Amino acid sequence: MTAAPATSAHQDGPEILPPSRILVTGASGLLGRSVARRLVELGYEVTTFQRSASGVTGARDVRGSLTDEGAVANAVQGQDAIIHMAAKVSVSGRREDFVQVNILGTERLFDAAWAAGVESVLYVSSPSVAHSGASLVGAAAGPADPAHAEGNYAQTKAEAELIAEARGSAGVNVVIMRPHLVWGPGDRQLTKRIIDRARSGRLPLLGTGAPLVDTLYIDNAVEAFVAGLRRLPLIAGERLVLTNGEPRPIGELIMGIAEAGGAKQPRLRVPPAVAKAAGLAIEKAWAWTGPHADEPPMTKFLAEQLSTAHWFDQRRTRELLEWTPAVSIDEGLLRLARHVRRTGRVL
Repeated sequence: MTAAPATSAHQDGPEILPPSRILVTGASGLLGRSVARRLVELGYEVTTFQRSASGVTGARDVRGSLTDEGAVANAVQGQDAIIHMAAKVSVSGRREDFVQVNILGTERLFDAAWAAGVESVLYVSSPSVAHSGASLVGAAAGPADPAHAEGNYAQTKAEAELIAEARGSAGVNVVIMRPHLVWGPGDRQLTKRIIDRARSGRLPLLGTGAPLVDTLYIDNAVEAFVAGLRRLPLIAGERLVLTNGEPRPIGELIMGIAEAGGAKQPRLRVPPAVAKAAGLAIEKAWAWTGPHADEPPMTKFLAEQLSTAHWFDQRRTRELLEWTPAVSIDEGLLRLARHVRRTGRVL
């Protein structure tokens, strides 16, 4: 296998040879699978680790769970670097399930990486680890705050991020990257839900829909992670939020995604305070009547996300990664619409 080409830290700086053997955890999800495919294309020797098949041609699949110490140890053997994306992602569910994967699974991965001599880990987190519900306007990547993060996912990811930072202080090269609201063809978490609910008339806009929100188109996310991997030893210790750098009114963005998916634009409007109260009630009822195959239609956290501004200063991210998003929001919507028309589906 030919190693990926060398790249330089800066135009006048020393050249570095990026790692060639990469483990990508969570490659059955859109982002992990897309990053693994791109790394294969670029000549990296890629291993993927997840519970189901990744579907990444040219990668070595290792099947297993972060809850299985032996499987994790097997996956990290012989690797130069790890991109750790695997997580339990949901707005509902038992806290213990999140703890087992997001916190204890991260500990197992770092323990196994240390024992195997892996020197570099790109840890994938979420801006929600530092979000307590208030508006974020041009915010930096603040420290993870488990005590104030909203919901089991954000709280356990915040605790896991602190674990990653501690391991970085102990000698592993660790970079924390927080992609914000990744969307595009193939996305189940945001894109498909918006389109499905808009098609069924169950997608409300909260308030005026005017708060500015920044998102990240899938192709841009992939290239950002490739850039982070190549520059990982040089930017170790950093935490970076990743977005397109194009804040849009959230109502405009939701309507754009719905329309690109062939759905009518949502017309139902709900006051944010009503949505938050309803979300809290739905969360409690969901917990009592679960488990469920789908996510609850509304939660307190989701109502906050849909009614408050949250966008981030991208200057440091772009400087450190030497990366700029190539696909604009408008171009992303066109690509999504073309994909839906061509295939008849979002995935």
